[in-house]
Amino acid sequence: MEKLKNLRKQRGISQEKLASVISTDPSNYSRKERGEVRMYDDEWEKLAKALEVEVDDIKEEKPISIVHNNHDNTTFNDNAGSYFNQFYSIPTSVVEDLQDYIKLLKEQNEALKQDNERLKNS
Repeated sequence: MEKLKNLRKQRGISQEKLASVISTDPSNYSRKERGEVRMYDDEWEKLAKALEVEVDDIKEEKPISIVHNNHDNTTFNDNAGSYFNQFYSIPTSVVEDLQDYIKLLKEQNEALKQDNERLKNS
């Protein structure tokens, strides 16, 4: 999120000020600016408006790399038995959406477990 950070600093605007623009606390804004927490489209739009720029001037999709190891023992492979690294670039926003969904599913699962226990005990 270097474009956003650099522009904010050039304009002499604090993280606290931009945090208030997107209705969050400064520590959460800081994590968003570092790319550790997802920045939603409406937040990008609010920040662009506050900085008087286009969203594309500040928005960056930060892809992450995931290493996938394939173990291949086929006779057609000269390196049979070795591991090969394959890199996949997945946008951070997709990973974060999936993490949010997993969290939601875990919460629902826990609620169902509690309901199940309650029903067993009745």
